[in-house]
Amino acid sequence: MPSHIKSTRLNGLPEDILRDLVAARQKRGWSQVELGRRVGLPQVHISGIETGKVAPRFNTLLDLVRVLDYDLLLVPRSLVPAAQSLIRDQNHTGDGERPLYATDDPEKRDES
Repeated sequence: MPSHIKSTRLNGLPEDILRDLVAARQKRGWSQVELGRRVGLPQVHISGIETGKVAPRFNTLLDLVRVLDYDLLLVPRSLVPAAQSLIRDQNHTGDGERPLYATDDPEKRDES
């Protein structure tokens, strides 16, 4: 029986989330085996998630981000640029002040 509801489910996690998951794991010096041990998944499953071949269930994603000391938040799309700016600013290690909406792209920075 065909469904009248179209699936909008992604085939996998967005690339930027995958990169952030890998970076958070590597920042802690953990292997995929270690991360898997901490969340109760085999290394091959962690590898599949990190490479985008496996789309994790929501509960699995929650377990991953929490064990990596992150959290998932629902942010209204209109506020995404401000949230991203706050994250960039928190990760900024340079000296001096930085405008709230500063870019990380050096070419665009020179245009302002």
